[in-house]
Amino acid sequence: MSEIFVIYDGQCQLCKNSIAWVSKKLVITPVDFHTGELTRFGLNKQQCSREVIVISDQGQFGGARGVALLLNHRGNKILSSLITLSGPLGRFAYKWVASNRNSVPVKILSRLLRS
Repeated sequence: MSEIFVIYDGQCQLCKNSIAWVSKKLVITPVDFHTGELTRFGLNKQQCSREVIVISDQGQFGGARGVALLLNHRGNKILSSLITLSGPLGRFAYKWVASNRNSVPVKILSRLLRS
C-alpha cells in the first residue's frame, strides 16, 4: 500500500483524536490544513475546511467517503461498509458531526476515540 495522506482540521479536538485513533493501527501521514502545504495536493484551505480529505493510491476522497476508506484500511471493514452502503445517510451524518463539533454527542465521541 502506498502512503496515505489525511488532510484534516488540526484545531478540532475530534479530528485530532480521530487521527490518533486511526494511527494506532494504520500508518498515515496527517496534514493539518491550517499549516500544511496544500498546493502539493492541488488543494486550498477553503476546500479542506469543509471536510477531511484522504489521498491514497486509490484516489482522493472527502468526507464520509474518506472516513470509510480509512476505516477499511484500518481493519474496521464492517463500519466502513455501513458508511459506504448508507449513502446519503452516511454523508448526512458526517456533515452533521462536522457542523456540530461542540455538541454533547460529538464531545462524547471524541472522548471515546481518545481512550
